[in-house]
Amino acid sequence: MGWEAIGSLVMSTTKLVLIELSIDERKALEQRVRRRSTSRRDAQRAEIVLRAADGANNCKIAAAVGVTRKTVRAWRARFAEQRMDGLSDEPRCGAPRRIDDDRIKAIIAKTLEEKPVNATHWNIRDIAKAAGVSTSSVYRIGRAFSLQQNCAETSRLSSDPQFIEKVRDIVGLFLDPPDKALAICVDERSQHQALGRTQALVPMRPGQIERRAHDYERHGMTTLFAGFQASVSAQAMVRPGEAIDRCDPCHRSSEFRAFLEELEHNVPAELDVHVVMNIAESHKTKMFGDWFVKRPHWHMHFTPTSSSWLDQVERFFTLLSEKRIKRGADGSVKALIEVIEIFIDNHNANPKPLRWTKSANNILASTGRRYRRTLDARPKAG
Repeated sequence: MGWEAIGSLVMSTTKLVLIELSIDERKALEQRVRRRSTSRRDAQRAEIVLRAADGANNCKIAAAVGVTRKTVRAWRARFAEQRMDGLSDEPRCGAPRRIDDDRIKAIIAKTLEEKPVNATHWNIRDIAKAAGVSTSSVYRIGRAFSLQQNCAETSRLSSDPQFIEKVRDIVGLFLDPPDKALAICVDERSQHQALGRTQALVPMRPGQIERRAHDYERHGMTTLFAGFQASVSAQAMVRPGEAIDRCDPCHRSSEFRAFLEELEHNVPAELDVHVVMNIAESHKTKMFGDWFVKRPHWHMHFTPTSSSWLDQVERFFTLLSEKRIKRGADGSVKALIEVIEIFIDNHNANPKPLRWTKSANNILASTGRRYRRTLDARPKAG
């Protein structure tokens, strides 16, 4: 008997692994076969299992799918043993590491604790040259440990002696507002400039981003007063996420008081109104304080110094600036005010409140860690 005959006899006596599919498994496998985004490899494996469940033998499946009988037997057996998880590739060992843990630790320490001689911060090429590794290795190490040596942002810790009390007060107002109350964050953004470009805008097209002249013409400025309704704990006509605005040419206590009177006309009289604002000079005048004294159902909540992130209206100002002001071109103050009012009207048509998630305890714990890191990084005298 020849070797081909022996091989055929062995293969014919090989016991087929029976496949029985549940309704969910069959549905998932059929979706893999039909889905266009599925890779050809995954679709073939799913088709092998489906045909095996329908009773086809390995030879017919191999001919129909376009693979070898050995491949059919392998995936048939893996599915029978591991079900759907068996159709995924097992992790592979890959190439051996050329940079050990000690060397990685040294690269991270150099990035965090040292500075180059001729620069204020490291870049990938300088670190790679100093450590004697490739730039791709430095990039992978930085990505694995979230090192962003080319990025920096501004930050300032509050020196307010009542920082803890104010944080607990305002965050508590957002997370657990009093009954029948409205929390509204107010502030003003001064010096909104009406800027006109000196040359026409070149619009975006395939392969080219939008282009505009770097110089501009000033046509005046306005001050935007805004109130962002953070939360409402009663059934009322106002909705959380809505904004109330007023534009004035000046930024004084009298203009801010006029804005508060406009707020008063736009909120229900039966609600207690909790106003969150910063401690600007225009908010601490006698005229401003007298206005609140005459309205006992209006309550003031001041944010700590250097903590405007607690005032939700600041996020609304950022949204306005990013979507309309920063890349706009307005030929007059009147046109700028009209643009702002249109933006706020569209926003109020479908308001989306900001969802505050971090508790006061988490904020204070995070701030405490920042204080300790700042003190540790401060150079010691002597």
